Amino acid sequence: MFPERFSNLPAYAFPRLRSLLDAHAPGGEVVHMTIGEPKHAFPPFVMDVIARHAEGFGQYPVNEGHEGLLAAICGWVQRRYGVELEPGQVMALNGTREGLYNAMMALCPETKGGAVPKVLLPNPFYQVYMVASLSVGAEPVFLPATRETGYLPDFSAVSEDVLNRVAVVYLCSPSNPQGAVASRAYWRELIGLAERYDFKVFADECYSEIYRGEAPAGAMQVAREMGADPERVVIFHSLSKRSNLPGLRSGFVAGGPETIRRMRQLRAYAGAPLPMPLQYAAEAAWLDEGHVAENRRLYQEKYARADQIMRGVPGYQGPEAGFFLWLPVEDGETAALRLWQETGVRVLPGAYLSKETRGTSPGHGYIRVAMVAPTEEMAHGLTRLRDCLYK
Repeated sequence: MFPERFSNLPAYAFPRLRSLLDAHAPGGEVVHMTIGEPKHAFPPFVMDVIARHAEGFGQYPVNEGHEGLLAAICGWVQRRYGVELEPGQVMALNGTREGLYNAMMALCPETKGGAVPKVLLPNPFYQVYMVASLSVGAEPVFLPATRETGYLPDFSAVSEDVLNRVAVVYLCSPSNPQGAVASRAYWRELIGLAERYDFKVFADECYSEIYRGEAPAGAMQVAREMGADPERVVIFHSLSKRSNLPGLRSGFVAGGPETIRRMRQLRAYAGAPLPMPLQYAAEAAWLDEGHVAENRRLYQEKYARADQIMRGVPGYQGPEAGFFLWLPVEDGETAALRLWQETGVRVLPGAYLSKETRGTSPGHGYIRVAMVAPTEEMAHGLTRLRDCLYK
């Protein structure tokens, strides 16, 4: 029998979008601006590495990641955040969604304060956060991430009664969909609460290498500066956005030794390790920064182009990081359908990424627009969008 706690799950965003749009003909040449699938070139050496190690498809892969891959990840964390990790504090993932889900399975307690544990989520949110929480019988608590809160949750507004029952907080920085970045002060406040109320912070940092100005601070970096419990913060990273390799399905989780021991133990029974040729390709990608800098430069060009096209649009705010625009409209579904029928530009209603609480959804008055296409195609789509919805 399907567990009752899953009975009221909303439809996943993209099937829901197809139901909204696909019965209607596009009003022009189709421009896809919905899914965040990177379209820039991935590093040219990846195919050569896979070919050199192709015989590895004939063997079972190392479950937690082979020695060279873990060393490359530790080296990257040291260079990027100044944090030294041992290989036992890292595990390779078959895509970070696996880690974000299985971290709850491995680390969330059955009770907190004698009751069902609570999990704090940003709203809008990546839907695996909610499903992972429900899977372990925890209670997700949705914190609005709105313009008024800087598009990040306001943890100071959470009551002490709730905090006493919190087991885990999910936070995405840079955030999806708004592109907001948690400052060092913001991370300090959250990690301080985690220390005081004894909960874990799951930091989803998959967009960390795509930004306008300064590199975003990292959760583990700030936790080390604070002298926090090494088991307090768990970070998740991916090659999907950093290296334009979404199909490689390669990421990692890092945390305290006990955190990773428990996640490795679960992976031994329930995980899907990365094939060895792909592990070698991931190792090479983590060791190289040249392609990452070029990728970031291309997105910075897109930020500037989007700012130019959308200048004067009421409420427009370009993202600090990531590759989505979070555009204000009166109603996201109405705007997405109109845009499709009149122009052929395909975008995602913001409500499909958020949860309605107390009769309102923080995503209702927005559309999410992915800036992953080549610059001229993106600019063409944004111009049609602007002229349709804002003139």
